[in-house]
Amino acid sequence: MMALLESVAMLSYQHAYHAGNFADVHKHLTLFAVIDHLLRKPTPVSYFDTHAGRGRYRLAAEETRRLGEYRHGVEPLWRARGQLMEEPLLAGWLSALTAMQPNPQVLSHYPGSPAWLVHRLRPQDRLKLFELHPGEHACLAEQPMAGDVEWVHGDGLAGLLDSLPVTTPRLCALIDPSYERKAEYREVADTLHVAMRKARHAVMLVWYPLLPAARHHELLEGIRESGLRKVWRSELCLHEPGVGEHGMYGSGMLVINPPWGLDSRLIDAMAAVTPRLGQSSRYSSGWWVGE
Repeated sequence: MMALLESVAMLSYQHAYHAGNFADVHKHLTLFAVIDHLLRKPTPVSYFDTHAGRGRYRLAAEETRRLGEYRHGVEPLWRARGQLMEEPLLAGWLSALTAMQPNPQVLSHYPGSPAWLVHRLRPQDRLKLFELHPGEHACLAEQPMAGDVEWVHGDGLAGLLDSLPVTTPRLCALIDPSYERKAEYREVADTLHVAMRKARHAVMLVWYPLLPAARHHELLEGIRESGLRKVWRSELCLHEPGVGEHGMYGSGMLVINPPWGLDSRLIDAMAAVTPRLGQSSRYSSGWWVGE
């Protein structure tokens, strides 16, 4: 209860200021690749998005234009889409991005994770979206979403655990808090520990920021202590952290129980993406806890 009260009191983060940045590209390309693999089988999937945000972001919105982070994230990939379409995974991702624009010739919107999930949702699949911020949830509820989609105004970590086990044969969850509170790193690790005991074959994706304070190590250590195995880790860094720097310099992703072949597909795609994000950008990945 105390954690929930602290969460409500500190709801200042709005992703519109960062929509379409390099971390979104890293996160959503990974999510897209996982879904790609899950769709190879006809059996139903239950999807969960624990921190859904607004669902879709106008790049011309005042908040998004203020920092303009998309200019160093999705925009250079959009401009180079003719060349990038030669890479199979990127071709699918860019085609989906194009299909979600009101005018397919103009990059005017960036889809958040709910939009990426809904775009691939089949009639037999289910999607549950959690968002605790009242304003963000109100925007999310206004988004047109076809299929078996449920919106929940509430804590996504608690909601995920309360929803387990699911009735479908397969489960995929995306966990990507803002990490405004230091306690969230440990809360995510604790949630994973309980969730994987309830659904040991679930595919879980976890995003985390790379900051000079290196608080993500608490998350990683908590996952290691939980005894989870088969964890694939990737990190996309724009540059090395500088002395006295405070902002996010990189993006991290964990995939628990990754589908076979996911690693090689993402390595190939990110090899094409990374140079477009700047000369200092680098991407690394590999099995973290063990195969």
